[in-house]
Amino acid sequence: MITYPAAALAVGVLSVCACTTIRSALRQFRQYRTAHARLRNAPLAGDLSVLDRPEADAYALPGNPGRIVVTSGMLRALDGPEREALLAHERAHLAGRHHYFLVAADLTARCHPAMGALRDAIGLTVERVADEAAAKTVGDRGLTARAIGRAALAGSTGGIGRPSFTAGASGGPVPQRVKALLRPAAASRRPVVTAAGLLLACSAATGVGAAAGLVDLHHEVEVAQGEVQDD
Repeated sequence: MITYPAAALAVGVLSVCACTTIRSALRQFRQYRTAHARLRNAPLAGDLSVLDRPEADAYALPGNPGRIVVTSGMLRALDGPEREALLAHERAHLAGRHHYFLVAADLTARCHPAMGALRDAIGLTVERVADEAAAKTVGDRGLTARAIGRAALAGSTGGIGRPSFTAGASGGPVPQRVKALLRPAAASRRPVVTAAGLLLACSAATGVGAAAGLVDLHHEVEVAQGEVQDD
């Protein structure tokens, strides 16, 4: 009988995936708390927090309230209009609550490695939505493209530790994003909803499969113990 060993193997694999997911969630939670603690002595200007760090970095940190975090290194790398576009991009991440999509995609990909491609697709989609929102806010697609490109180049040599679900202007395939901004076509929020729906559907399918495996394992154990008769 191969059902019992197969079910046992499936439970083992699911246990490993669950442990990996939990460790990742705890690590990101610790990084999230550290990121907020780092802002305690940082200068504030509305929703903007400036860290006096030489590394060029900028990201949207969710919370109550959410914060736009930018380092002094990033501010020095951009001119005034480019900074405006960068901040508009980060504010779009907070307004769209994109961290929820990124958290769900990351944890699901860790539980099910085959979902890695979808995680990357969701990451790109939320960046594109924020790009288009920034371009609309500043009224200049070329300026936004330039700000994204320069921010990515400045931040390529390093960055500050932060959770992976904190979206930043230099995330995703930057050349593809810049190319899209240099075209007149505008992106919509629909791709985010579609990708999130697909993510949830795949997650549900994975969960149903896991539950079915556990039920089958329980049945096989009962059969082996003589508590029930195998049909």
